[in-house]
Amino acid sequence: MNDRRFRLWGIPTLALLITLLNGPYAGADAGPRFVISLGVSLYFTTGFWIGSRALWAWLLRRLPRVDQTPRRLWALAGLSVVFTAVATVLLTLPLHWWRPAWFPLRPAVLLRQARFDLLPTLVVQTLYEAIYFFQQWEQNVRRANQLASASTQAQLDALQSQLDPHFLFNSLNTLSALIEPENEPAQQFVEQLADVYRYVLLAQGRPTVPLAEELAFIETYLGLHKARFRDNLVVQIDIAPGLLARHVAPLSVQLLVENALKHNVASREHPLHLRLAATADHPDMLLVENTLRPRTAGLAPGTGTGLANVRQRYHLLAPARPVEIQQPAGKFVVKLPLL
Repeated sequence: MNDRRFRLWGIPTLALLITLLNGPYAGADAGPRFVISLGVSLYFTTGFWIGSRALWAWLLRRLPRVDQTPRRLWALAGLSVVFTAVATVLLTLPLHWWRPAWFPLRPAVLLRQARFDLLPTLVVQTLYEAIYFFQQWEQNVRRANQLASASTQAQLDALQSQLDPHFLFNSLNTLSALIEPENEPAQQFVEQLADVYRYVLLAQGRPTVPLAEELAFIETYLGLHKARFRDNLVVQIDIAPGLLARHVAPLSVQLLVENALKHNVASREHPLHLRLAATADHPDMLLVENTLRPRTAGLAPGTGTGLANVRQRYHLLAPARPVEIQQPAGKFVVKLPLL
């Protein structure tokens, strides 16, 4: 948080308010007493402000998520009391050396001073927490608007480019009826094609879907391609059961699988190995890995538009970790955050 300007006017303002609370200032020496009191208040306020800000930032780095806010606030309250007590003693030591009569180190005096010093500590902590809360709220509103805009545009594009889904399903049913009953592979292919299109329609307008639903769709989607690639496509899915309830952006995994099939060689000599994995050792990421052997002919090289689309969608969903893309020797790996 860039709060340099906030500190420049906040510290003197708070110091002045505390000085006025220590008034009234009357008599012939009112001016000098006010100046000395303001200087001492500025000294203490600066120390407590900087220390309180550092304590708040330290806790925020360790407990940054929204669901961790209660824990962060309780920890902040407890540590603030400890910090105030320690800082009161440390800040009083130089003043005691300067004016022992004014700033004694007796326990009763230090305890009374520490109780009063809780005021600037609590004020600073409350200000920073309120600013952080407002910034998070503003980002969430902006992100929700962007998601709504992207969803609306996607639906408009879909309406412009899609056939009537009822027409498509009716056509598939008609095609299934025309296929001879003993031709089970053809019947299964048509049913899988209908399932794929049904999922695409159901996923529209949903910001996320359970991983279990996306994987069921991927298995059906890959079943269609296995009819063409046969043993040239080798698929391994290794998902911990406890992670199936986590969410992903709809069709994001399908896009990565499609890219792997579209841009890499899949032949008898060089089968395309595709692996989807999410294990208990790495519960926050879904790994989509394929052998990297780009086609030298046929399709034009990839433009990266699909990966950019996935990255943008996850950026709007604000996961704890971003989408990661790696290219170890002979492989292409994309790690999607599990939401």
